[in-house]
Amino acid sequence: MLRLYTSPTTPFGRKAMVLILEAGLADQVEIAQATGSPLDSSKMPLSQNPLGKIPALERGDGPAVYDSRVICRYLDDRAGAGLYPPAPRLWETLTLEATADGMIEAAILMLYEDRLRPEEKRFDGWVEGQWAKIARALDTLEGRWMSHLNGPLDMGQIAIGVALSYLDFRFDARGWREGRPELARWHEAFAARESMVATVPQG
Repeated sequence: MLRLYTSPTTPFGRKAMVLILEAGLADQVEIAQATGSPLDSSKMPLSQNPLGKIPALERGDGPAVYDSRVICRYLDDRAGAGLYPPAPRLWETLTLEATADGMIEAAILMLYEDRLRPEEKRFDGWVEGQWAKIARALDTLEGRWMSHLNGPLDMGQIAIGVALSYLDFRFDARGWREGRPELARWHEAFAARESMVATVPQG
């Protein structure tokens, strides 16, 4: 039995959870709750990931694996699910996953600036700089990647779907859909998948 350390709100953990459901691995992975922040990692699985981050995947036949991209590749390989397709499509899939992860990382930095930094030390320019990264990625998805997103299911789609849902969860007021109708329509359909509905963040 595998054990995935994650939390109900982490988008990186949600990526792995969606893959687990899509790949039919739910009966092979135990879910262990973990929480923390860069200021307090005491409740994180430090023996599994010394960086104090989630998700982390504990295995019975070797050391734990992390981060989410490594976990997802491992689980896909274990299930033979084909969510990382052969080249040349593989390179597009990996690029989309990296784009999604970059969007999520920027969003989390925005969240940390608001929640962890004392108010008198917050830097609005830093926050807007992170959002600018996200906005550029959204525009690129709308203008360049819709053909791939509308193709066969792969990990690139899962990662982008999770990233867009995280923007809804934490930064809905930013209105990422404005000016991006194709991406908005795609996300509406993707978010209705059973694996996405089952992993909607709580908290």
